[in-house]
Amino acid sequence: MRLTRVTLFFIALIIGTGLYLLMRQQLSVVEPQTYQATEESMVDAAQLLAAFVEADLKAGDFDKERFEEAFHGATRRKFEALIHGHLKDHIRLGAYVTDARGVCLFDSGGRLEGSRLGHMRDVALTLGGKYGARSSRTDENNPFSSVLHVGALIGPIESPFGVLTVYKPQADVLPIVDARRRGIYWGTGLIGAGILFLVTAVFIWQYRPVGLLTEYAREIESGKRPPLPKLGAGKEVNTLARALESMREALEGRRYAERYVQTLTHEMKSPLAAIRGAAELLDEEMPEADRRRFLENIRAESGRAERLLNRLLELSALEGRSSLEETETVDLVPIVARAIDQAKPPASMARVTLDVSLPELPVNVRGDAFILRSAVTNLLENAIDFSPAGATVDIVLQPDGGITISDRGPGVPDYAREKIFERFYSLKHHSSGRKGTGLGLTLVKEAAELHGGSISIADREDGGTVAKLALPVVP
Repeated sequence: MRLTRVTLFFIALIIGTGLYLLMRQQLSVVEPQTYQATEESMVDAAQLLAAFVEADLKAGDFDKERFEEAFHGATRRKFEALIHGHLKDHIRLGAYVTDARGVCLFDSGGRLEGSRLGHMRDVALTLGGKYGARSSRTDENNPFSSVLHVGALIGPIESPFGVLTVYKPQADVLPIVDARRRGIYWGTGLIGAGILFLVTAVFIWQYRPVGLLTEYAREIESGKRPPLPKLGAGKEVNTLARALESMREALEGRRYAERYVQTLTHEMKSPLAAIRGAAELLDEEMPEADRRRFLENIRAESGRAERLLNRLLELSALEGRSSLEETETVDLVPIVARAIDQAKPPASMARVTLDVSLPELPVNVRGDAFILRSAVTNLLENAIDFSPAGATVDIVLQPDGGITISDRGPGVPDYAREKIFERFYSLKHHSSGRKGTGLGLTLVKEAAELHGGSISIADREDGGTVAKLALPVVP
C-alpha cells in the first residue's frame, strides 16, 4: 500500500499546485477588473455631468448653488440596492469643477473650492486633450484610503472651459472584491476537494482488491488456508484472484502429496518392520506364551497402521478445503451424544468411566455434522488413551458452544506444548505404552478452523489435561 500512498501524494500535490496557480491567477485579476468596471461607469458619469456644466460655463456664469443642491439632495436620498449580494444604500460619488486654469470652482465635498488643482493628473491630462484619471490616498499609511478620480473635459478641446472630475473612494468597491475573492476560495476549494475525493475513491476501489490479494497470498505463505476474499465486481482482479486460487490449489496439492508420501513412508516403517519381524519369528519353535505375544504385536501394529491410514484419509479430506462449501444448522447435543456412544467400547476396554453433562436445550451451530462428530470422537479417544485404568473422563457441552473434555492422565509435558497440533507428533499412550498416530489433534484443529472455532489444551488443576473445542453458536 506504500505505492498507493506515494501515488496519491503526488497526485494530490499536482492537483493542489494546479488549483493554487489557477486561484492565484483568478485572484490577481479580481481587483483590477472590479476597479476597471467602476472606472468605466465613472467615465460615463463624468461625461454626463460635464455636459450639464458646459452650458453654465459657456454663458460665463456657473450656478454652483444648483449643483450643490443636486448633490446634497442625492446624498440624502434613502434607497436599498442589492447588487449581486452587496447592499448599497447611499451615494459615495463626489465631483469637483475646475476652470481652464485649474482653479476649483466647485467641490461636492466642500474642501477643495478655490484650490489650484491644475497639477493633478486628472485635470492636467484632461486639459491637454488626454484621458485624465488618478488614484490618490487620503492617508499615505492606509492602503484602503485610495480615492479614484476621473476627469471629463468641459467645452471644446481646442478652447476648453474647464474640467469636471468625479471621484469615488475605492473602499466602496472592496466589499464586492472581497465577495468575489470568497467565491473563488470556496469554488476552488470545493473543486479541489471533489477531485481529490474522486481520485482517492478510484484508487481505493482499484487498490483495495490488490491489498486483499496480497494479504491472501501472505496467509497462504504462512501455512494458512484462508477463503478467497470478496473483491467486488472488477473483472480483472477477479480473474487474477481465480488464477491465484487455482495456483494455490495446484501447489498445495503437489506439496501435500510430497509431504504425506514422505511422512507416510517414514511412519509406516515401524509397524511394518514389527509385523515382519514377528511373522518371521512365528516360523520358529517357541513357547506358546511367546507365540501369543508376537501375534498380539502383529494385531496391534496392523491396527496402528490401519488407524494411521484412516486418519490420513480424514485429514486429507479436511486439508483440501479452504472453507465449508455447504453448511447447515446442526445441534451439537446429538452429535456429542453419538460420539460418546462410539467411544464407550474403547473406554470400557481401558476401564475408563465417561462422565457426561449435556444441556437440555439445543446448541445450534453452522457446519458439517460428520466433521464435527469426527473432531469430538478424536478428542474422546485421545482422553481415553491417556487416562489410567479406573480414571474418569469428563465431557461437558456448554450452551455457548464450548465442548470441554477433561482427563486425569499425566498431562502435556512442557516440551510438547508447542508441537501437539503438528502432524505426526505424538506421545506415548498411558493405556498401551505405544505412540499414537499424531494426527488426531491435527484433525481437530482443522475441523475447528473450518467452523470458525478454536481448540485449546490446558493443564487440569488436580492433574490431567483439559481440551476445549469452542464453536460459534447461531440463534
